Amino acid sequence: MSMKIRNYVGGGWRDSSATETLSVTNPATGAEIGRVPLSTSRDVDAAVQAARAAYPAWRSTPAPQRARVLFRLKALLEEHKEELARQLTTEHGKVVAETRGEVQRGIENVEHACGIPTLMMGDTLEEIAPGIDSASWRQPLGVFGIITPYNFPVMIPLWFWPYAVATGNTVVLKPSEQDPLTHQRIIDLAEEAGLPAGVLNVVHGGQETVESLCDHPDVVGISFVGSSRVAEIVYRRAAASGKRVQSLGGAKNHMIVLPDADMDLAHEACHASIFGSSGQRCLAGSVIVGVGDAHGAIRERMLDSAASIRLGDGLAADTDMGPVISAEHRDRVNAYITQGVADGAKLSLDGRGPKVAGFDGGYWVGPTIFEDVAPDISIGTEEIFGPVATINRADDVDGAIRMMHGSRYGNACSIFTTSGKAAREFRYQAGISMIGVNIGVAAPMAFFPFGGSKQSFFGDLKAQGKDGVSFFTDQRVVISRW
Repeated sequence: MSMKIRNYVGGGWRDSSATETLSVTNPATGAEIGRVPLSTSRDVDAAVQAARAAYPAWRSTPAPQRARVLFRLKALLEEHKEELARQLTTEHGKVVAETRGEVQRGIENVEHACGIPTLMMGDTLEEIAPGIDSASWRQPLGVFGIITPYNFPVMIPLWFWPYAVATGNTVVLKPSEQDPLTHQRIIDLAEEAGLPAGVLNVVHGGQETVESLCDHPDVVGISFVGSSRVAEIVYRRAAASGKRVQSLGGAKNHMIVLPDADMDLAHEACHASIFGSSGQRCLAGSVIVGVGDAHGAIRERMLDSAASIRLGDGLAADTDMGPVISAEHRDRVNAYITQGVADGAKLSLDGRGPKVAGFDGGYWVGPTIFEDVAPDISIGTEEIFGPVATINRADDVDGAIRMMHGSRYGNACSIFTTSGKAAREFRYQAGISMIGVNIGVAAPMAFFPFGGSKQSFFGDLKAQGKDGVSFFTDQRVVISRW
């Protein structure tokens, strides 16, 4: 049965003024499960005005009371965790073990935001001059727009809006139009937890909705996650209208394996990084660089394990990897593979056109591995965002790092080694924001910042942690003589 998806404005579900809708499908079957409106600028304005009207009362609500709403939400999310995970698998496609992990990561951000009475504390110093004291206070700013992607439709919104509302702001959320259903349920739980009407609003849509949020004069800031191309557009457009912006983009993450690495651990981590969530995550490994003798060892293990991956419905216990999000994205990933072959790259495992019994309508791409890819062809330079890996060779660690530095992206990287000296040197030279040491997915916990460098991030303050609190507040410094 297909669900009619509505906006959430001023504490209630409202029909959009849009005449155009998009189909939301189960990626494993291709069956429609909902229709999402492509909301207009008028819908965005209605949500912004609801958020603006709610702001004065919410701002004046004491921080401990705001935190108690989030404490109740955390408990509700934990109570409904399995329901949310299974719903998420149905609309996204990733296996249920992965969606359970995603929901848990989202809960951890709500949990961290519950500490806002401490996290928002300012600083004081008496006698900065004779008879004069100084103090800084963190204050909210108003209405924030949050624009999130399809790949983590539960976790990524929870990187942002719990911190925004905990600090006393109000929010208009524009979730991905491809899988908005699970977060709809979270909005219901937030209402049940006692979040007042207008503090959190949801407007569904596409390009017009995003542009309207970026341009709206009553929106003070934008949080965005998506491709680097769009991240830069959002950053420039929102900043041009005077907003603060944190805009997280794409990646081409390198994983460097040294000869002294625990090869079984390195293989397990690289395999999970590349093929987890069908490669649809900004922290997914894209390029394995085997240094010296490590190349042959990691290559053999990766080819063997990738060839044995079982595709299927993410709710089935024996499924290793689910579908990609849509037929359009499947075709995009396949086009990159085809172009890689045309450009002369060695295709050692071809994931195009797999058959999954009983799921002929699903959006399937199998594990794909290229070898010894030239640094200037699309399969080696572009973010594929699918289960596609490259295995390259370097003579030494410096050559591997040069290969990594050749990418325009700087989201995450990893090194696999048993040498503390090598790990420390890598950390020093990497120049990339999220670094894994014997870790395949270098995902910071909620109390550390999340965000990349180079063309993987546009802005200053990142998501989560202290950066999240700083982004959603401004410091007011008071200098007093009495």
